[in-house]
Formats: sequence, structure tokens, C-alpha cells
Amino acid sequence: MDLSSSQALVASLTYVEVTGSTNVDLAAKGGEDLTVLVAGSQTAGKGRAGREWSSPVGASLSVSILLKPKLASADSLAWLPLLAGAAMTRAVRRLGAAATLKWPNDVLVNERKLCGVLSELIDGQTVIVGAGLNLEQQQDELPIPNATSMALEGLTVSLPEALQAYLAEFVPLYKSFVAAGGDPEAGLRGLAIELCSTIGQDVRAIMPGDSEVVGQAIDIDSAGRLLIAVPGENTLYAVGAGDIVHLRHN
Repeated sequence: MDLSSSQALVASLTYVEVTGSTNVDLAAKGGEDLTVLVAGSQTAGKGRAGREWSSPVGASLSVSILLKPKLASADSLAWLPLLAGAAMTRAVRRLGAAATLKWPNDVLVNERKLCGVLSELIDGQTVIVGAGLNLEQQQDELPIPNATSMALEGLTVSLPEALQAYLAEFVPLYKSFVAAGGDPEAGLRGLAIELCSTIGQDVRAIMPGDSEVVGQAIDIDSAGRLLIAVPGENTLYAVGAGDIVHLRHN
């Protein structure tokens, strides 16, 4: 498998045929900034809230990137999941699908999930960003009914093509973010808002502890939180973590 075009974009890149979790493996291995681990199959990947996620051999892209950014404030690390989601959204558009970003970092096509991102803080300044992009799965191979794949969207995309498209978007965004000291107002916040289909929608935000907020998502603030306006209330709710449901109205 020729991954040379992707290898040229990062500090180092390793490919394995099968692994349990690229995030777990990369955390154990360590490395310098922009060290990348790619797997042809993942058998015990992790999603948000500890949900298990796996992929059949050759059917998806499983990739984790180790990051050691030097930022003005550790608070800026909260923007890395959105950065990864924005990069994957632009990569999928480059590959031919009309993707949008669902806050904070799911990539959707026609409101169906094509890719998920999981970021983990390993120590105070090291983050691993893992992404799983569905490439070849058919509907019965997908983990949830409202998921999709590039194949189901009528596109044939190989793992090397998908990886190169993602890294070609991720690396410049990341380097610009670090060069700005982690200031999201230097372009990242505006890009996330532009790509985010959650903005303007009625949503249900399910937070840790199962508390809920229902209202209209109107913005992403400087901390990367989703701002929700609740009818009849003057206060905006800032959601930093939780599951967001886009509400459909007949």
C-alpha cells in the first residue's frame, strides 16, 4: 500500500493491517508532534462516552494523530476536536461528498454519520485525535442505522486516497492554529461555524448526567462551546460536552 504522499505531510506514519484501537496504540507508543498511526481494521475502537466502535478489514479509514502543540493557553486544546472535524469535513468534500460538520466533530452527509472523531488528552500537553471514516461498508455493516459510507454515497475511495485528503486538510489547519498560539479567532472558529450544519437548527443537547437542553443552536463561542438559545429564556446555554440531536420538524 503506497502511503508516501501522506508520509510526506507528517513527522512519521505507521500502517498496521489490524489493531484493537489506534488511539490506545499511539498513546502507548508515543512520538513527536504529528506522529500518525493508521490501521486497515480496528476491532476495539472507542467512540464518545466509551462506546465501542469497530470496522471490518479494508472497509474504513482508522487514523490517529499524536499532537504536542505549544499554545498560549491549555484551554485552546479544546479546539483540537473541532479542528479535526473541520479537516475531515473538508477532506470528504474534496473526495466528492457534500459533507457538513455536526458539532463538535461528527461528519455528516445528508444528516447521516460518515465519520466520527475522538480526542483524548494523554497528559497536560499531548493530545491524540482519532478518526474513523466509513469507506466501503454496506448498510448492514454499519454500527448505527443513521450512518453512511462513501460507497453508499456512490463514491469509490481507497484508504490511501482518504488518508491523503484528510492529512492534507488537517496539517495546514493545525500548523496555522499553533502558529496563532491557539487563538481560534485566527481563522479556526470562523471555519468551524461555516462548515457546521448544527448552527441554525433546533437541537436537543444531552449532557453528562442526562440533563437536557432543547433550543436553537446559534453559535460556537471562543471556547469551542455550542451556544443554544432556549425559547422564553434570555440566557444562552453554552454546551462544552454532550450528545447533540438535530431535531426534525414535519
